[in-house]
Amino acid sequence: MGTTKTDFFTAEQNELAALAKAIGHPARIAILQHLLKVNACICGDIVSELPLAQPTVSQHLKELKNVGLIKGSIEGNAICYCIDAKGVEKLHKYFGGIVDTLKKQKINCC
Repeated sequence: MGTTKTDFFTAEQNELAALAKAIGHPARIAILQHLLKVNACICGDIVSELPLAQPTVSQHLKELKNVGLIKGSIEGNAICYCIDAKGVEKLHKYFGGIVDTLKKQKINCC
């Protein structure tokens, strides 16, 4: 079996790329914003907040859950979703590090 291009990068780089890809869709940003606003939510509530069909919302929820940005627990017939702070912290650490580095370097580019 041949190698894939991701094999040439570190596990951290691949993980950050997956996180960035997961938030690279406006529906997923809307889901995260809604979950932040309500602090927890069942899938039906999220579907009513977005102009998308339930299967589409479920797919977006699955992608966010797969990368660890949200977590879900079964409550009766529904799944209750909430933000997973560990996943968001990884994004914060990475992008915060970029901001800190730029402040230290005082780059005035272009």
